[in-house]
Amino acid sequence: MTVPVAIMARVPVAGRVKTRLCPPLTSDQAARLARCFLLDRVEQLGAIADASPVVAFTPADLEAELRRLLPGDVRLVPQEGADLGARLDRILTGLLVESGAGAIAIDTDSPTVPTDYLRQACAHLARATADIVLGPSEDGGYYLIGLRQPAPDLFREMPWSTAAVLDETVTRTRRLGLRLALLPPWFDVDRGEDLGRLRESVAVPGAYRPPRTLAFLDVELA
Repeated sequence: MTVPVAIMARVPVAGRVKTRLCPPLTSDQAARLARCFLLDRVEQLGAIADASPVVAFTPADLEAELRRLLPGDVRLVPQEGADLGARLDRILTGLLVESGAGAIAIDTDSPTVPTDYLRQACAHLARATADIVLGPSEDGGYYLIGLRQPAPDLFREMPWSTAAVLDETVTRTRRLGLRLALLPPWFDVDRGEDLGRLRESVAVPGAYRPPRTLAFLDVELA
């Protein structure tokens, strides 16, 4: 049984995505890089036998534009909710209703995260060796969260976009008595200084080599 994996994404429109990469990128370049991140993540998950990729997108009114960008067999689900926590909770709970093997949400901002880490997350849920799976980000958040059952307490009143998110999520998981699996940490590409590290990270053993992202860097940041 495959695990549905929701790729949390904004529709890549100039001026509305990856704005903290400007400068050094222009808003158009940032949007094109975001497009690369998304397409590479879809392709990466498509190569994992236990994963079924879904793109959870915002804003909802740009669905047609996103549909033209992605392969026709990729399912699209609009994000709904007042904040990130509400959106994650709703997406994951909805996917759990359909799945007997858990559900995962993953970002697009960690394009070189090793595919093996994603396989580990799917395996933990499919084999029921953990109730919650977290992929820690170096900035104190997480690049991935997976659930075997709905857990709204992990998302309510969370200090999003701070270095406290991961620790608070771990604390709440343990308070709920849920079994936790932690994947190895990875980094997000959020700021201009992260672009150099992104290029260098493909040399790390096991790192994913996102083809569109690397082609963009070779052409735009040569």
